[in-house]
Amino acid sequence: MAKIIAICNQKGGVGKTTTAISLGSYLAALGRKTLLVDFDPQANATSGLGINYAKLPQNVYHNLIFGFALENTIQHTPLFGLDILPASPELIGAQVELASFQGKEYRLKELLNHVKSDYQYILIDLPPSLGLLTVNGLVAAEYVLIPIQTEFFALDGLSQLINTIDLIRRNLDEDLKILGAVLTLYDRRNRLDRLVVKNILRHFPGYVFNAIIPRNISLAEAPSFGQSILQYNPHSEGARAYRQLAEEVIKILESSPTV
Repeated sequence: MAKIIAICNQKGGVGKTTTAISLGSYLAALGRKTLLVDFDPQANATSGLGINYAKLPQNVYHNLIFGFALENTIQHTPLFGLDILPASPELIGAQVELASFQGKEYRLKELLNHVKSDYQYILIDLPPSLGLLTVNGLVAAEYVLIPIQTEFFALDGLSQLINTIDLIRRNLDEDLKILGAVLTLYDRRNRLDRLVVKNILRHFPGYVFNAIIPRNISLAEAPSFGQSILQYNPHSEGARAYRQLAEEVIKILESSPTV
């Protein structure tokens, strides 16, 4: 049965989709069959893996609104063991359309229940907002992984997201666990970046992964070629960091059944 991880930060530009694609790629490379759910209307995870959503007959929007079976929407990627549930900008409309659905917060969870026995990991790439799509993703997940850019306002953003997760736990009675925060876009030459890392580690002990994702040109270039960092430049510093992150996730979730 799949372990379902939502990758979430209400702030954009923090490396959220890069983390979703890269973590999924390395989980698959390490022998874990993985499904990446693109739940962001920007559809960057879809295009970042070389899939043209405009040429697909259906995407996650159709599953969400019309109840189409996921098996007919899920696409294989060039990476063995990594599949994707693609998105498109149509997903923008789902925010409004879902409002009239009974149990609207549980739509994605109900859909994933049909395929979670087919995978070891399901990663959900959520939009950079706290709307109904994000709530659906958090309700569907068992764990939350939070990418945080090493910048001045990082602590505020992390605190807000932890409060949101607590609200979902209380109001929707979901046992949602914080898997951890991963620091992204880190430049060790920058004094502010080093200071932010120090402050986050001090304020949130036990919440932060050891892997720190660097600001890396290969990570920035890979999506424009429709490739993950594993395909584009597996020897880069960014690739090594994401492999370390995947290994940490596996160690945490597979070594202790009580996590």
